[in-house]
Amino acid sequence: MYIYVDVIGLKMATYTPKNILITGAAGFIASHVANRLIRNYPGYKIVVLDKLDYCSNLKNLLPSQSSPNFKFVKGDIASADLVNYLLVAESIDTIMHFAAQTHVDNSFGNSFEFTKNNIYGTHVLLEACKVTGQIRRFIHVSTDEVYGETDEDAVVGNHEASQLLPTNPYSATKAGAEMLVMAYGRSYGLPVITTRGNNVYGPNQFPEKLIPKFILLAMRGKTLPIHGDGSNVRSYLYCEDVAEAFEVILHKGEVGHVYNVGTKKERRVIDVAKDICKLFSMDPETNIQCVENRPFNDQRYFLDDQKLKNLGWSERTIWEEGLKKTIAWYTKNPEWWGDVAGALLPHPRMLMMPGSRHFESEDGKVPSVSNTPRMIVPTSKSFISPLKPSFKFLIYGRTGWIGGILGQLCEKHGIPFEYGRGRLENRASLMADIQNIKPTHVFSAAGVTGRPNVDWCESHKTKTIRTNVVGTLTLADVCRQHELLMMNFATGCIFEYDAAHPQGSGIGFKEEDKPNFIGSFYSKTKAMVEELLREYDNVCTLRVQMPISSDLNNPRNFITKISRYNKVVNIPNSMTILDELLPISIEMAKRNLRGIWNFTNPGAVSHNEILEMYKTYIDPNFQWTNFTLEEQAKVIVAPRSNNEMDASKLKKEFPELLPIKESLIKYVFEPNKRT
Repeated sequence: MYIYVDVIGLKMATYTPKNILITGAAGFIASHVANRLIRNYPGYKIVVLDKLDYCSNLKNLLPSQSSPNFKFVKGDIASADLVNYLLVAESIDTIMHFAAQTHVDNSFGNSFEFTKNNIYGTHVLLEACKVTGQIRRFIHVSTDEVYGETDEDAVVGNHEASQLLPTNPYSATKAGAEMLVMAYGRSYGLPVITTRGNNVYGPNQFPEKLIPKFILLAMRGKTLPIHGDGSNVRSYLYCEDVAEAFEVILHKGEVGHVYNVGTKKERRVIDVAKDICKLFSMDPETNIQCVENRPFNDQRYFLDDQKLKNLGWSERTIWEEGLKKTIAWYTKNPEWWGDVAGALLPHPRMLMMPGSRHFESEDGKVPSVSNTPRMIVPTSKSFISPLKPSFKFLIYGRTGWIGGILGQLCEKHGIPFEYGRGRLENRASLMADIQNIKPTHVFSAAGVTGRPNVDWCESHKTKTIRTNVVGTLTLADVCRQHELLMMNFATGCIFEYDAAHPQGSGIGFKEEDKPNFIGSFYSKTKAMVEELLREYDNVCTLRVQMPISSDLNNPRNFITKISRYNKVVNIPNSMTILDELLPISIEMAKRNLRGIWNFTNPGAVSHNEILEMYKTYIDPNFQWTNFTLEEQAKVIVAPRSNNEMDASKLKKEFPELLPIKESLIKYVFEPNKRT
């Protein structure tokens, strides 16, 4: 139906849709548009298609849940079969295409996902429109960032015919999608309209974006991180004003045209932070922190919005009012998004939030016509719980034993990870790793122990200091600067039996005990750095002792070592079964555990007891000879640490943790048993 009206002297048609498909409407802007249309136009059928990515939330659509003209479909716009089915089955005549990856920081480290979602997903929609031949309006939602950076002294904003000069992977994919939309309009006559909008803020926004992030940080009493010096200028529109703009464009927008959705009221990022500090009665001088800038951070986006105003739209909500409304909403709904600690970092990573935040239908299930397979959680016991794709590990120690196993575990359990390229003592290289990889957690397994044993450290003291002390502290400090948890693999070889912890007594050294063994230079450096790391609240220190694994061919394996010695001492020690405990270290990272942990199996086991097991399970003809500590001292350079560590803290956190002898049998000897 077309009705001709006169607005500012221009003749234009008013379009009336029947069945609208809104993509990405569980997200921020689109949810406000969907709720508005469902509320204002009960005669329109609104079908929402959303794959419920990390920044989507079905609770955003709660106002519409009970409306008879609302239908939610869980699915991906990249599924051609699904899109074609929906267009036909729901008799769709109008598409409002909001679905996209939109966070610039993510695009620097995950640009292929942006190409897949923003370009390929749009292409699938366009092709479905061409094939079905029933679409009367296709409104494509783009961004002001496709114009690129506006000159600082420009007094006229970018108009709809301005050249597109995107400067980051996100805006490049949005510009690419626009080209496809324009091509389908010209080649196939698809009735397309494109919008390019300024920044939007308000309730329901995922807190990777500037304003909700600052609000949640202020609510928690934390500093507000500013990229660079905060001089970058942005324009902000309140979400309800933007929803109204799309309502106007839907009904009055002209096919083949582009509309800027913006405001000429600009604000520096530093001023936004100051305004939020003021509303929280916080001192900006002490609560705003400048952090490392993005790889490229456009200084200014400035739009000419006159064309949209000619349709009868204008901004209604002033900045102060909109900001107060937004703060009031987040104050009332602090848990709307669940755990968003990763999003509140200065340079957030893409997060997948738990499905528990989604509302359910009457039968207790989320409605879905998608054939996407569900994730199946194994029923077998494992200390690694299913990790959300939000986790990405940066591991140092690629060529080391523990670092290598950590990588294998990540691959086995589908955890994204990369090995660090920088040297621990080189701060700039560590900063580059974190900037490029954007991890959620850092694992440090790169210390120097010496080859073939710790005696090497006695003749390489400066290198041992450089790696074990300077390198570890540098990494911890860089991680703290980026608000990252560092999992630090340390050693228990900083203790020796004493009067308070006599051999065979079962009284182990606890996490709070001070090191009492400095017989080797290796142990001295490890004790030194552990004490200094106590000052870093972002570090989880794991005291590993005499590590053992099921790989009996590895020369670093304690069993492999003593089975090849001519003589061995026979002293009980706490030990770490890596097959059981390294998966626990990943779970500890997931739980964001911090502080010092004795990272051994409960109890102690002697050399002879291990070799007896070796003889029983591996080689019945194996024989060995014992010698005393005094005799051992004659063939080694540095004394060795022997002790029992109290693992009750770890056992309390992980009750299924096996005692040392049981773990040896289950994880090491049974798998290697020779019949």
